[in-house]
Amino acid sequence: MKIFYGVQGTGNGHITRARVMAKELYAAGAKVTFQFTGRQADRYFDMDVFNDYQLRTGLTFNTDKGQLSYLKTLRDIKGLTFLKDITQLDLSGYDLVITDFEPVTAWSAKLKRKPVLGIGHQYAFHHEIPRAGSDPMANQVMKLFAPADISVGLHWHHFGQPVLPPIIETPESSTRNIKNKIVVYLPFEDQQEVINKLVDFPAYNFHIYSPEVIASTHSHIVCNPLSRVGFQNDLFDSVGIISNAGFELASEALQLGKKILAKPLHSQMEQLSNAVALKELGYGHTMSELDSSVIEHWLQEKHATHVTYPNVAKRIVEWIKQGMPAMNNEFIEDVWNSVDVLKIDI
Repeated sequence: MKIFYGVQGTGNGHITRARVMAKELYAAGAKVTFQFTGRQADRYFDMDVFNDYQLRTGLTFNTDKGQLSYLKTLRDIKGLTFLKDITQLDLSGYDLVITDFEPVTAWSAKLKRKPVLGIGHQYAFHHEIPRAGSDPMANQVMKLFAPADISVGLHWHHFGQPVLPPIIETPESSTRNIKNKIVVYLPFEDQQEVINKLVDFPAYNFHIYSPEVIASTHSHIVCNPLSRVGFQNDLFDSVGIISNAGFELASEALQLGKKILAKPLHSQMEQLSNAVALKELGYGHTMSELDSSVIEHWLQEKHATHVTYPNVAKRIVEWIKQGMPAMNNEFIEDVWNSVDVLKIDI
């Protein structure tokens, strides 16, 4: 089977999910061409698993000091480039087209009347799940950004809806947590402001990862460039993570049994909704601003949620090989029956 697979590259979560899908698709004998859009070529890292992948400009959301900026987003859209990309993308010869909320692939398939499968957290918003920050513009963006004929939405809980658990690596849980080690990933925030909020907690060691690394003059704060391996290693033996409210990273933290403090992007419906879901499920804490008092309270938290998710990528690949029949309640319930949720001491 030949598959063309488009991945939104603006955030690392989509790429992380694609890495897991790539391994299962390759194991099933599929030949996959990956396309990434949404960031500059030199900002991609640890991409070996995708072989000879393609890059295009696509569409991306711009942020400013922890808030989605519609003005900057509209200003930077390269409309003619986008139209050229969807027109010239050659999807002939492929048995299946998949989009992980990647617009060039989705709209090119739509233009050429080629069915496309959408896989990702964003497609869960087609169903009745926890929401916040919803408005007509946000709803239209979620609906039209990367449309799919068949979609598989992903979430931490089913909420009584036909969605599946997250697609993540399924490693063994960490058996050694360093009690004062905290990973910080707030790429949309001012990094100096992040450091300033952490200075007053010298009893903890903070490992910050960000696209723009600035020097730290504090021994308990280490600033690192983006690195998938380095980040995973630090997350594995940490006790918790402070991050924006991205879906994939929170999924990994839950799988590893790490406590979570999420600061969602303002004006970003998906992240605001994720924060609500984390709080509603009791899976994490949230803060609307970078707040030292909230951070201090969270650092003293002695409990976390450990969620064991099955190999959802493998189940989806098996479903694809079967011709993508309608996902009935029996299939969905069978997947969720493999999910185990525990409250743990840390």
